[in-house]
Formats: sequence, structure tokens, C-alpha cells
Amino acid sequence: MTLKKHPKNSARRSLLALLVLTPLAFAQTEDLGGRTLIVGSDTTYPPFESVNQQGEIVGFDVDVVNAICERVNCTPQFQTTAWDGIFPALANGEFDMVASGVSITPERDEIVDFTEPYHEVTQAVAVRVEDEDLTLEDFTGGDLILGAQTGTTNAATAEQLVGRDRVRLYDTFNTAVQALLNGDVDGVDIDDTSADAFAEQYAGEIVVNIREIESGDELGLVVQEGDALVDALNAGLAEIKADGTLDALVEKWLVVQE
Repeated sequence: MTLKKHPKNSARRSLLALLVLTPLAFAQTEDLGGRTLIVGSDTTYPPFESVNQQGEIVGFDVDVVNAICERVNCTPQFQTTAWDGIFPALANGEFDMVASGVSITPERDEIVDFTEPYHEVTQAVAVRVEDEDLTLEDFTGGDLILGAQTGTTNAATAEQLVGRDRVRLYDTFNTAVQALLNGDVDGVDIDDTSADAFAEQYAGEIVVNIREIESGDELGLVVQEGDALVDALNAGLAEIKADGTLDALVEKWLVVQE
């Protein structure tokens, strides 16, 4: 006996097939054909990017870009560059994109294009162990000095907290942390996850006791303004969000393990 197909069930199956195939078709249109992407990054910012003892560039951003490239068929090559020249270097074509814990801001969005956000951070203040009882009010209401990296949203937040006269700016956060250890500043305003990384690196010397400084910093990958590469990156980013890869990388790199 031949079973008759119910028209409604047939329509449902067709719709289901379309829904299943559409993401696959979309992903195929964002195939970069094995293209090598030169990725500019300030590799002095653990756990987002740093250079390990083997001389390899590693970190959360590195793994995120690698995972995206696995989805859209590209090969990333990270290139260390100084933060204060990273956007001009991108504009000059020295690399194809920037992955460096970059906060999405309206000012930056005027000169570059961002992907969709892939992580959100809050800011914190790292202090010396002997000053672990300091509070945010001690900084905002006193005469203590804050350090930060020049050209960052952390520097802008530090200035809002204590005024420009009590902010010291450094080329890298490594230098800012050294200034803290040397007693040149009383605290360093930095993203919370990076503060934890430095506190681990300098265990017994610095601590992170001032947290949850709300700044609304969402991080994005960066390309030249008008570059269609952003569409492929967004497609790959959507995939690693949907399949749990991004969550796993956050757990690996950014969640402090007790």
C-alpha cells in the first residue's frame, strides 16, 4: 500500500530543510579560500595576547581568530605591533585586521570597522600587596596616582576617576605595572581579566581588590573602514558563538580558576 503524503507535513519538511541548509549556504558564501590574514596585535596584554617562553604569540584573541578562520577558511599570522600606532598601521595596509582586546567606541568606529562584539569586560585597579586595603574612594577622593596604557579606554576611565593631573600614561601595560611595582603610581587601571593575569604573574607583589568599574567595554575585531572582510569575520564569529566554541575559550582564558 502506498502512503499518501500529507500536504501540511510535506510543507513542514520543506521548511525544515530550508532552515537547516540556509546557515550552511551562508557559511559557504563566506569562504575566504585559504587566504592568509596578517593580524596586528599589541602582544603585551595577557590573557588576550602575549608572547610565551617559546616565542609564540598566544592568548584568548589568538584562539578566537584561529577558530573563526577554521570556519571561514583562512590562515591568521599574528604580528606584534605597538598599541599607539596600531590603527595607522592598519590604515597603511601593514596588516589585514587587528585583534588586540580593542574596545568598540564611537570615536574608533569613525575610522575603522568593527565586527560584532565577542566579549565584554569591566575595569579594575591593581595595587601593591601592601596597599590591598585601598578602595576606589581612596583614589577618587584623595591624591593617589593611577597608571594606564596610553590611548586605551582604561586611560579615559582613569582620567574620569581622578583627573588628568593624577594619571600617568605608559606605552604598554607591562610598563604601567612596572611603574606600580617601583612605586611611581599607586594603582593601575586595567581590564579585570588582564589585571588578574598580571596579579598571577606578580603573585605576592600586586593584587586586584578594586573591581567592577563599569565601562561598557565591548571588544571587537577590527578591519579597515569599508573592508568586506568584516562580513566573513562576522560569519565565523556567529558560528563559534552558536556552537559553544567562544564560551569554551572564555572559560579557558578569562575565567579565574579557584
